[in-house]
Amino acid sequence: MDPLDPARSGVTADLAAEIREGRTTLGIELGSTRIKAVLIGSDHRPLAVGTAEWENQFVDRVWTYSMDAVWAGLQQCYAALAADVRRTYAVQLASVGGLGISAMMHGYLALDADGELLTPFRTWRNTNTGRAAEALSAAFGANVPHRWSVAHLYQSVLDDEPHLPAIAHLTTLAGYVHWQLSGERSLGVGDASGMFPIDTTTGGYDAAMLDEFDRLAADSALAAKLADLLPPVLVAGQAAGALSAKGALLLDPTGVLAPGAVMCPPEGDAGTGMVATNSVAPRTGNVSAGTSIFAMAVLEGPLDRAHREIDLVTTPAGDPVAMVHCNNGASELNAWAGLFAQFARAAGTPLETGAVFEVLLRSARDAAPDGDGLMAFNYLSGEPITGLEEGRPLFFRTPGSALDLGTFVRTQLYAVLATLRLGMDVLQREEGMQLERLFAHGGLFKTAGVAQALLAGALDTPVAVGDVAAEGGAWGIAVLAAFSQQGGHPDGLAAFLDTEVFADAVLSTVDPQPEDVRGFTAFMERYVQALPVVRAAVRHS
Repeated sequence: MDPLDPARSGVTADLAAEIREGRTTLGIELGSTRIKAVLIGSDHRPLAVGTAEWENQFVDRVWTYSMDAVWAGLQQCYAALAADVRRTYAVQLASVGGLGISAMMHGYLALDADGELLTPFRTWRNTNTGRAAEALSAAFGANVPHRWSVAHLYQSVLDDEPHLPAIAHLTTLAGYVHWQLSGERSLGVGDASGMFPIDTTTGGYDAAMLDEFDRLAADSALAAKLADLLPPVLVAGQAAGALSAKGALLLDPTGVLAPGAVMCPPEGDAGTGMVATNSVAPRTGNVSAGTSIFAMAVLEGPLDRAHREIDLVTTPAGDPVAMVHCNNGASELNAWAGLFAQFARAAGTPLETGAVFEVLLRSARDAAPDGDGLMAFNYLSGEPITGLEEGRPLFFRTPGSALDLGTFVRTQLYAVLATLRLGMDVLQREEGMQLERLFAHGGLFKTAGVAQALLAGALDTPVAVGDVAAEGGAWGIAVLAAFSQQGGHPDGLAAFLDTEVFADAVLSTVDPQPEDVRGFTAFMERYVQALPVVRAAVRHS
C-alpha cells in the first residue's frame, strides 16, 4: 500500500511523526530468495519496505547460507528500508517501538557454548535425513519430517558426526538472528514446532518424546539432554527481550538506529504467513507459494492417526495446525519465465519479469483443463511427499498432444500444485477435514484470477486473495511484534487480527469450477502414474 496515495495524503505528516517518535513496528523475514523488512504504523498498515536478494548454495551436497550472507543481507535490507523512509517521509528512521524476526523454518543450527556454529547452517531444503526421520517417526508415533531440526540432529547421531560432543544450543535461523539482536535465546511456538513436536496441552516440547529421543541417543557422542539444547518456547503476545546496542549496530552499522525496541518471539515463515492471511482460527488455512509451497490448516481437534504427508505444527498462539509442506514450489516455473524473457530480449522486445509472468499466466486461463497429454515435474530438490531424495525437473508429453503456450503454462502451474494436492487429499479425504476458505499468497497469485482459480480447482476449495498479505511474512511478523508490544489481547491472537488488523480487509474469493476440478483430477492421475519417470531420471542422470 502506498502511504502517499490520494486517500492517505492528508495524514502523511502524522505518519512522519509516528516514525520520528518511534511509534512504529518493524518486521524482518529471511525468506529463501529474499530478505524483506516492513515498517508498520499504529494502524498496522505498511509505511515503508526494504529488500535484499540472496540465494542458497549447494556446498558439499548440503543446501546452506553463510552467516556472512545473513548479516550482509540484513544490513542491505535495513538500509533499503531506511532509504525508503527518508524518500517517502523526509525523516530519519532512528528508532522503532517493536521489532520481530522471522525466517524459513526448520533446518539445523548447532552452536557450541561460545555461540559459534559447529557446522554450516543446514536449511529446510536438505533431504539427507531420511533414516533419522523414519526412525524418529516410528519411535514417537508421530510424523517427523526430513527438514525438522530434530531429524537433522538425529541424522548427525546416526552418522557419528564429530561436532556432537560440543553442541550446547540448537535453534532455527530466526532464533539465531533474534539471539544476536537481543541477547535472548527463545523461539515462538510455531517455529519451535518445526524443531521438535509440541504438546499443545502444555505449550512446550512433548516431554515423553524428549525422553524417547534421549534414550535413542544414549550411546552416542551427544553429551547433553535434548531439553537442555532446545530454545525456550514463547507464544504470540509475550515479549522476548529488546533490541540491544550490539543488535542495533548489527542491523544498522551507521549507528543511527537506537536500541530498546520490544522484540516479539521469533517465528517461522509458516506462522507469519498465517498471521498475514488471518488464518489462525479453526477451519481456516492458507497456501504460500514461493521456492517451496505449503498449506497450513488450523485443526479443530487431533487427527485420527499420524500421516507421513502431514506435519503437526502450531499457530504462533500454540493452536494445532496440519501442515502440508512441499519442497518444490515455483522455482522451475520462474526458470521457464526467465527463458521466455531471454527470447523476448533476443527478439528485440524486452519485457520486465512481471510482464512475462502476466503474459504466461493469462495464456493458461483458457487452456486444456487436464493438460492434454503434457506432463511436468518441478523437482529441483528432493520431495519427501513423493519419496524422492533428489530432484530432476522434467517436462514431457505424449506424441499426439498439442504443444501450445497456454497448455504448457497450465501444466507448469499444475506441477507447482500437484504435490500439495497429494498431501491435502490426506486431510480432506482421509481425515474428512472441511475448510471454510483457503487464503493464497505469494508472487504466483499476483496475476488476478489465474493461479487462484487453478488452486481452487486443484483442492476443490474456495480460495481467497487480497492486498492484506501483499507484504507477506515480513508484515506478518511486524503485526506479531505490535501484538507483543501492546501486551497481547484479552481474547487472543485471532480476535486481535479480526478486530484490529483485518476489520476493513477486502478479499476476492474464487469458488472451484467443475471443469477445473475434473481437469486437475485427470492430470493428477497421469502425474502419479508418471512418478517412476522422475525416479528413473534421478537414477540415471
